[in-house]
Amino acid sequence: MYVVTIDQRHSRREADRVPHALQSLTHIPVIRPFDRTAGDEFQAVLDDPAAVIDTVLTLAEEGGWSIGVGIGTVELPLPSITRAGRGPAFERARDAVNAAKTNPYSVAVMGPDPMPCTYAQTGLRLLVRTIAGRSDAGHAAARQMRSGQTQSVAAATLGITPQALSQRLRAADWYIEEETRLLAIHLLQSAHS
Repeated sequence: MYVVTIDQRHSRREADRVPHALQSLTHIPVIRPFDRTAGDEFQAVLDDPAAVIDTVLTLAEEGGWSIGVGIGTVELPLPSITRAGRGPAFERARDAVNAAKTNPYSVAVMGPDPMPCTYAQTGLRLLVRTIAGRSDAGHAAARQMRSGQTQSVAAATLGITPQALSQRLRAADWYIEEETRLLAIHLLQSAHS
């Protein structure tokens, strides 16, 4: 299992952004839902590395979050409330979110075998780095492509020409995001094995 624990950065100086983040993650398939655990923190239990990637990408695009991914077993049966869960994956997610707070890319991965987790963490950090410098237009273009649309449909949805969309996607490093996403999924699967 994957337990993702997320902490709002600068929560003492900024408004509570957790409700908005929870709403932005409703499309993510989870085993146990995103649930506030303490003031500015929330977590979920997932079993799909692609869902972990989607969580990281959604929150990295918003910015202002520390994201910890814990890999491993959980005590079964899982309680209906996420924050009541226990087991090594929960403990590792706690350690990972604390490590993420001290990293410029704000994401960390911890699991039973450190080396595969380091590789997975590197894949996630590359993804975060790829999207960190995007303009709003670049984020919008990438979101359209992530939703599975063709470039023609995405361009029409955004009200721009296919050529303009292609330029935005290049400037936003969409093509490297797509490949790095596949790499990160593979690395998370390997870290879980």
